[in-house]
Amino acid sequence: MSATTVRLTMAQALARFLTKQFVIEDGRRVPIFGGVFAIFGHGNVAGLGEALYGVRDEITTYRAQNEQGMANAAVAFAKASFRRRFMACTTSIGPGALNMVTSAALAHANRLPVLFLPGDVFANRLPDPVLQQIEDWGDGTMSATDCFKPVSRYFDRIARPEQIMPALRRAMQVLTDPAECGPVTLALCQDVQAEAYDYPLSFFAEKVWEPRRIRPDEDELARAAALIKDAKRPLIVAGGGVLYSGASDALARFAEAHGVPVAETHGGKSALPHGHRLNMGAVGVTGSSASNALAADADLILAVGTRLADFTTGSWDLLRKPGHKTVGLNVQPFDAGKNGGETLVTDARVGLDVLSAALDGYSTGDGWTEKAEALKREWMAAADAATAPTNAPAPSDAQVIGAVQRALGGPETILLCAAGGLPGELHKLWQAERPGGYHMEYGFSTMGYEIAGGLGAKLAKPAQDVVVMVGDGSYLMLNSELYSAVMLGVKLTVVLLDNGGYGCINRLQMACGGANFNNLLSDTTHVELPPIDFAAHAASMGVKAEKVASISELEEALKRSKAETGTTLVVIDTDPLATTEAGGNWWDVAVPEVSDREAVRSARAAYDTALARRTAG
Repeated sequence: MSATTVRLTMAQALARFLTKQFVIEDGRRVPIFGGVFAIFGHGNVAGLGEALYGVRDEITTYRAQNEQGMANAAVAFAKASFRRRFMACTTSIGPGALNMVTSAALAHANRLPVLFLPGDVFANRLPDPVLQQIEDWGDGTMSATDCFKPVSRYFDRIARPEQIMPALRRAMQVLTDPAECGPVTLALCQDVQAEAYDYPLSFFAEKVWEPRRIRPDEDELARAAALIKDAKRPLIVAGGGVLYSGASDALARFAEAHGVPVAETHGGKSALPHGHRLNMGAVGVTGSSASNALAADADLILAVGTRLADFTTGSWDLLRKPGHKTVGLNVQPFDAGKNGGETLVTDARVGLDVLSAALDGYSTGDGWTEKAEALKREWMAAADAATAPTNAPAPSDAQVIGAVQRALGGPETILLCAAGGLPGELHKLWQAERPGGYHMEYGFSTMGYEIAGGLGAKLAKPAQDVVVMVGDGSYLMLNSELYSAVMLGVKLTVVLLDNGGYGCINRLQMACGGANFNNLLSDTTHVELPPIDFAAHAASMGVKAEKVASISELEEALKRSKAETGTTLVVIDTDPLATTEAGGNWWDVAVPEVSDREAVRSARAAYDTALARRTAG
C-alpha cells in the first residue's frame, strides 16, 4: 500500500465504491444507491456481508424474507424514483441467487436499474464442487449465475479482485444510461470476495451522476416535424419514458400548444393529471373508449417513450388505420423504430420541446380536439357508472377501485399493482393526479410484485401514501415482505381482493372457449378447500388487518387506515367474473385450430376473423 492506494478485500472495495456514488434530487446531493437488500448465505456472508457491515453507517443494508421479494422491492424503488436512484441486492450462490432471476427479467423488461450481486463458485476451483454449485461436465466455467445473462443489460463474473474496478465502472454506466438502462449482474466468486488488492484511492472518488439528455438529429427532427404538420388527426401515446425523463410538463406544453390528445400506456399513466382536458386515459387492450376510438381513427401516432407492447397496440389491431404514420420519439433506437415508423431518437423532455418549436404554430384541424374532449366526457360517464358504490355482496374489481379512490385517492397517493385482472381495471379507471401516482408493473406482469413493490416504493417515496391493491392469487404467491414492512416501521395500505383463485385467467380461458379448469380454486383437483383467513395471516406478521363485507365497510376501513402509522390490510370478497365492459380492445391470444368442443371452435372462428381484420388493416 502507498499514499495513493488502499489495501482492501474485493468486497470491501465494492461496498466502499457504492457509498461514493451520488445524484442530485430536488436540488440536494443524495446517495444514488438507496440501500442494499441482502439475504446472506455461505456464498456472501463472510465476504460481502462483512464488507457491508463496515459501511453500515453510510449505506443501509436491509434484511428481507425472500430473495425474489427483496429484488422486486428494489425494482419498485427504481421505478418510483424514475430511474434516478436504485438499489443493490445480494444473495448466496444457489437457490438464493436463482430466486432473483425473475426479478432481473422484470427489471430488464421494464428498463429499470438494479445491481444484482449474487455469490458464485470459487474462482480457484480447489474445493469444487462447493455447496450449491451447478456442475456441467462439458463446461467447467458453467455456474448457476449464468442464468442472469439473458436478463441482464450487463453481466460480469469477478474472478480476480482487481476486476471489480472496470466492472463497477461499466455497471454504473449501464445503470445510469437512459438508453441502455436495466439490470446489471456482477457474480462474485466467493473466494475472490475475501481476497485483497491495493486499490487506487482515485477509484473511490465521489461522483455525481447527471442524466444524459440526448438531443435529436437534425434530419430526423425535420422528417418527424414534416409528418406531424401533414397530420390532421394525430394522437400522442405516452409511455414510461415520459416519467423517467421528467417530461410531464413538456408533454402538457406540447399537447396544449398543438391541440393533440394524449393516451397513456400502463407505464405512462400519470404522465398527465387525470383531469387534464387532453388526457384521454388508458390506451390499448385495457384502454378507455376515448383513447381507443382516437387511436383507431388517428392518421399519425406520436409514440413518446413507449415500447409499444401488445397491450398498448392491441397486438397491432388497434393501430391499423390504412395509411397512418408513426413517429417514435424515444431515447432507445430499438424502441423508436418499432412499427416501421419514423425514428426520433432523443430524450423525451428535450425532444418534445425541440419538436414543438419545429412545428412552428401547427395545430390539429377538423375539430379533432373537440372530438377528443367529447369522447372523454362519454368515457367518464361510463367509468363513473362502473366505479359507483354498490350493495352487491361480491362487488366487482371496478367497484372496489371506486371505493379506494374515494377513500384514499389524492395527489399524495401512489397506487401500486401488478398482474392479474386488477391492472386492466386500474389502467382504465384509476385517476392519478401527479407523475408516479400510478405504479403498475405490467411490462413483465409479475405476480407477487405487489406487496414487495409497495415496500420498495415507500422506501423511495417515504412522504407519499403507498396503496397496494392485490388479488388473493398474487398474495399467496409472495406476501412475506409484509413482515419486512412491519419490521422497518413502513406504512403500507393493502387492499386484498379475494375472488377465489386466478379470476383473470379464468375469464381469458372462458373467452377462448375453454372450460373452467384449474384457475378458480373451486375448479381445481382437490380433496378439500379450507377457507383462507387472509386477515389472520397478515395479522400474524404484525399487520393491522380486517375483513369487510361491503363497499361501504371497505370505505370506512380505508378512512380509518389513514390514522394508522403502520401497515394495514383490508380484505374483501369480489366477483371473479365481472369486468368493465366499456373500452378495451382485442388481444392476440391464440385459440386451438382443432378441438372437439364447440365453444373452442366458435372462439377459433372469432379469432380467425380478428386475424383477418388485422392483416387487412
